[in-house]
Amino acid sequence: MKQGSQLQSKDILDKKFKTSMRGYNQEEVDEFLDTIIQDYEFFNQKIEQLKQENERLKSQAEQQTRVRPQTSNHQVNYDILKRLSNLEKAVFGKKYTDA
Repeated sequence: MKQGSQLQSKDILDKKFKTSMRGYNQEEVDEFLDTIIQDYEFFNQKIEQLKQENERLKSQAEQQTRVRPQTSNHQVNYDILKRLSNLEKAVFGKKYTDA
């Protein structure tokens, strides 16, 4: 039996109900149970598909984290200041750097 699930499709299919004088129409019950089985199997397949996709995405995220190391804030700040300095030199020229 699957974790968290109380029924399997086969359990629904094999379920027998007692009949009584004023009971339910057996054909209607069987048709309804057939619909439930179809939905149940569809949702089980969907859950399995989503689990696999979740694992694939987790694995993909882990690989990207390993490939692309995190840059420190100090390195980012240094790069920004260096770019700003180069931009100031280009805009203001030698006059700005001599001052």
